[in-house]
This record gives sequence, structure tokens and C-alpha cells, in this order.
Amino acid sequence: MSLSSTSPERTKTPIARVVGASLVGTTVEWYDFFLYGVAASVVFGDLFFPKGEELTGTLLSFATFAVGFFARPFGGVVFGHFGDRLGRKNLLVLSLLMMGVATFLIGLLPTYAQVGALAPILLTVLRLIQGFALGGEWGGAVLIVSEHGDPKRRGYWASWPQAGAPAGQLIANGVLAALAAFQSEEAFNSWGWRIPFLLSAVLVLIGLWVRLRVEESPLFKAARDKQEPSKRLPFIEVITKYPREVLTAMGARMAENVSYYIFTIVIATYAKEHLGLGKSFALNAVLIGAAVHFFAIPLWGALSDRIGRKPVYLIGAVGVGVWAFVFFLLVDTKNFGLAVLAVSVGLVLHGAMYGPQASFFTELFGTRVRYSGVSVGYQLASIIAGGLAPFIAVALLKAYDSGFAISVYVAVCALISIIAVTSYGETRERDLATVDKR
Repeated sequence: MSLSSTSPERTKTPIARVVGASLVGTTVEWYDFFLYGVAASVVFGDLFFPKGEELTGTLLSFATFAVGFFARPFGGVVFGHFGDRLGRKNLLVLSLLMMGVATFLIGLLPTYAQVGALAPILLTVLRLIQGFALGGEWGGAVLIVSEHGDPKRRGYWASWPQAGAPAGQLIANGVLAALAAFQSEEAFNSWGWRIPFLLSAVLVLIGLWVRLRVEESPLFKAARDKQEPSKRLPFIEVITKYPREVLTAMGARMAENVSYYIFTIVIATYAKEHLGLGKSFALNAVLIGAAVHFFAIPLWGALSDRIGRKPVYLIGAVGVGVWAFVFFLLVDTKNFGLAVLAVSVGLVLHGAMYGPQASFFTELFGTRVRYSGVSVGYQLASIIAGGLAPFIAVALLKAYDSGFAISVYVAVCALISIIAVTSYGETRERDLATVDKR
């Protein structure tokens, strides 16, 4: 169906403000989520778990990191249900609040040395809340942008909330890198690591102020006015009416999700434990790579408006599958410039998937269940992809003492994504106001 057949009704909120609200909100949410991942790779293993072999403590730390991913589908289902019934905006505000409170409280937690087993339990509970909140964030953020504005530029506009991921990573790594550079390791491990978590409160207040100034999605309001809500739960309707679309989204995410955490999280453990390098080496490399990533994502999104979602996505999937082998060869040199090159190219290729992903997934589902659809497809994949990626990667490193096994793991995931994307038709021409399965 042609993009121009139906246009969303005009609202008082300019598209730039809608994009800005989504970008600021996703930046804050991803800052909170990634901050945990970076901290898990460099300090949580020592602080929240019993003393033992260093990689074992890191594995336990990454296990709590994975817990957040297991909570994300539940957040996607709950937020998706109410987002499809009540609207996108209010649920986005709630997800931001939940994430901010959980992250702030992590900064106040006692360590294992202070309270014993209670420390990892509390850490896990707060990580679950983080995951639940993020499970509802992504779908709403990309939808409220996709359902506003010019459909011919949907890929470009919808890619900006995606840029919140590297922006959040940039801030999280930047703060941690600055603290690691200006503090002694003893001071950083004692109290310095808490500062970035406590700073989350300020970022959340800024995000809330921006989001509260945005109107509800015009396509959602039009659909709500024209038809009665389904008597079935949106989640049930998604599973029964859109099973192929859910599987397509899950498959497409494998290479994207796994490669991202290898290039940005696992590199810290790899550099520290395998190569014997300091914390700053990986943190600074990812810091530079995240800045490149931020600008690459909307460029790939814009390209998908011209040539389609599939070709751009496949460039990224094939690219990361090949680059994963080059990545570890470059990092193994222990040369900082080559490590920056490894991370930057990896993230540019990742951006070829992440940029068009928002519009691609949005175009898979009908308006009535779109929040639930994109959330379920996106977040279910997070369990088996991103959630387990650091844990699997560190386990492979421990077993084979080499980055080659991790590269093979990324390549297998890339093959899954290539199959998923090529097996589904191009979605760029779909009209979000009318696309639905009858």
C-alpha cells in the first residue's frame, strides 16, 4: 500500500519536538541500562559477589545483567497492553520514572562486604525493575515518532530514538571514564562508581519535562476514534494474528543485539581480564565509538527511506558477521588507535541494522496492536540475544581463552538475522494508518 494514501492528522506538536522528546527519554533510559552493563564488567563482580576467581565474579555479575533482559518482555507486554488501550504518551512517562528510581537506588546499595548475600539480591531486584521499564520504553518511543510526521521520511525520523542508545552509552561511559581517570582505583571501587547512578535523578527530571510537552500519537487517536478496542488482549492478538512478524523481528534482532553488547560491553572484560589492560582502555575506545555510532544511525535510517529497510539491514547483518573476526584481531594488538577503529567500524555496521529497525518493526504491525507487537518482537529477542550475549561471550573466553570463539558466536547470530530479514517482504511502502490483518 502506498505511503501517501493516508497521512496522519496534524497536531500542534512539531515533529522535531516529538523526535527530541523521544531521543531525550531513550537517552536517559539507555544511560541507566548501559551504566549497569559497564559497571557489571568492571566493578560489580568485586563489590556484590563473594571473592573468588576474577572471571567467575564477572560471570555472576553478568548473570544479574541478563536478569534485566528477562524482565523486558514482561514490561513489553504490560506497557504494550496499556499503550494500545490508553495511548503512547502516559506509558512513556511511567517507564522513564521507573527506570530512574531503580537506577538511583542502585547507587545507594550496600556491598557484599557490608550486608553479605542481601547485596546481590537487592541488585537483582533493581535490575528487574530496570528491565521491566525498558521493556515498555522502546516500543512507545519509536511509535510516537513513527506515527507522527511525513511517512516518506519515517525511516529517518524513527531512527533518532534509536540514537538514544549510543547517546546513553556515551554519557555512561564518559562519566565512568572520567571518574576512573581522576580517581584512584581504590576510591572508584569504594564510592566513585555510585556517582553516575545518582546522577540519573537529574537526567530523569529533564526527560520528564520534555516528554510531558508532547501530544499523543495522531494515528493512535484516529484509530481509537474509528473503531472499538478488540475484546482480546493485544498480546493475544499479536501472537495469534502476527506470529510471522514476531518471529521476523526476533530473528532480525539476533545479530544487532548480540554484536552491540560484544562491541561495547564485553570488550571491557576482554581488555581487562584477557589482555591485562586498565579500565580506561576499553571505556575510552567505546566512548569514541559511541560518538561515531550516534551520527551513523540516522544516516542509515535516511538511506532506508531511499532504498528500503531490507537492503540497509542486510548490509549491517553481513557486516558485523564478518567484522567480528577483525574486531578481536585489532583489540588483541593492545593498540588504542586500532581498538577505536575496531569499535567504531563495528558500531557503524551495527547502525545499519539499528537505524532502520524502528521503522521496519513499526511497519510490521497494525495500529490497534502496534505497541504490543513491536514490544513483544523486540523484547523477546532481548532474552536470547543481548541478555545472554555478555554471559555467553565471557563463558567462551573462559573456555577457549581466545576472542575467536566469540567471533564465531557473532557470525552465527548474523546468519540467523540474514535469514529472518530476507524471508520477509519490504515494508517501506506500508501505510501505518491502514496496515492491519483482517
